[in-house]
Amino acid sequence: MTTLREKPREDTGAGEAPASLVAITSVIVSVTLVAVGNGLLFAYVPVRLGAEGLPPIWAGLILTGLSAGGMLGCFLTGAMVRRVGHARAYMTVSAMIILSNAALAAGTYPVLWMASRALYGFAICGLFIVAQSWLNDAVGNAIRGRVMAIFYICYIVGLGLGSLTLSFIPIDTPAAPIVAVCFAALSIIPVGLTSLRPPPAPESASIAIAQAWRISPVGLAGMLAVGGLSMMVAGFAPIYATDSGFTKNEVSVLLLSMQLGTILIQLPFGWLSDRTDRRYVLVAASAVVTLAGLAASLTIGAPFLTVVLIFMIWSGATESIYSIASAHAGDRAGKEDLVALSSTMLFAWSLSGFLIQGAATALTAAFGTEAFMYVAVAIAATFCAFVVWRLTQSPAAQPEIPSPFAPMSAQAPLAADLAFPSEGPADHHGAVDPEPAFGEAAAGMPNLRN
Repeated sequence: MTTLREKPREDTGAGEAPASLVAITSVIVSVTLVAVGNGLLFAYVPVRLGAEGLPPIWAGLILTGLSAGGMLGCFLTGAMVRRVGHARAYMTVSAMIILSNAALAAGTYPVLWMASRALYGFAICGLFIVAQSWLNDAVGNAIRGRVMAIFYICYIVGLGLGSLTLSFIPIDTPAAPIVAVCFAALSIIPVGLTSLRPPPAPESASIAIAQAWRISPVGLAGMLAVGGLSMMVAGFAPIYATDSGFTKNEVSVLLLSMQLGTILIQLPFGWLSDRTDRRYVLVAASAVVTLAGLAASLTIGAPFLTVVLIFMIWSGATESIYSIASAHAGDRAGKEDLVALSSTMLFAWSLSGFLIQGAATALTAAFGTEAFMYVAVAIAATFCAFVVWRLTQSPAAQPEIPSPFAPMSAQAPLAADLAFPSEGPADHHGAVDPEPAFGEAAAGMPNLRN
């Protein structure tokens, strides 16, 4: 399993200097550059397939291939890092992303594209796991949560900017994949020149479904729900928009708005979840996902701005489930449970992404592109009912130091920081801030001098 536990370091007799701001920023900038190319291709693939007259089933199959590759990445990245270390593993998966993007430029060959996106899924999961593990090792306990929040926000912004970039690129040429190759190649430079010390070789962590269920049924169920839910909403939205006759410029604006919703809708939900039983907020978020999904199913022929607003809310509420369920699980876990909990939730997220994506693709082939909306509604409504039931079965968690909410994207693996036990007293996310308020966590780059 790829969630990683740090081996004990040799005592050098002197404390190591903290990582510099420039060194930390190099990894974040690198992942942001990758995200721009990723966002561009998320918009490009369904639009190009539609322009070639191919049925939407191909776009769905390509998404399923991406999810399958991502599941393998979650399992195999740990072995890669143990063999060659973080820096070389990062370069390796970056090369895979470049190769995947370049394959799309060869021409519109759906089977080749499916293999290409499967390779991309493997590589992007590996890149996230390595990058988060690297950052987690480099920063101190007091600011880890804020660094990871900035990491996720930069990735989300990069995806949105990449989607918008499609508006300026001709769809009938291989320009979009070539631009994505350029961004992926540029992303290697900051990491290649960084002075950030690689972490020691990790050990793997086992999957423990029963233990994770005992710790947090709602947290585990949240990962099972949102792993497929988010990838389906984000992946099928451009397919649906293209099939509905929207132009490539409109598709790019739609995807940009969804990424903005990922941040903006999470803010009020996150603020509330830090001040009450998070399960109440999960009920509200899943109810919004259900209602937004039903509203989305009525958007055929609706004005473009109406579609944008509905999908923005739908995407943002979906991503909120991911972040809040992760924080809720951390509230209920003891320090000794964190490694097993993190690896199990990562497994649940990746398995759900593959299975639900495949089911949605099959239903889309049978009932049309809007079928994914009803799948999303069913998942969200079921999760909402489950959380309501759990509220009647167990009291609210009372952790000594609650796990702070931080904005995340369910289109990327859970933060690997839970699997790195840190020295000294720490909360469930490795931070010692007694009240690392949500607004503070997302406000800006923290002071790295401590």
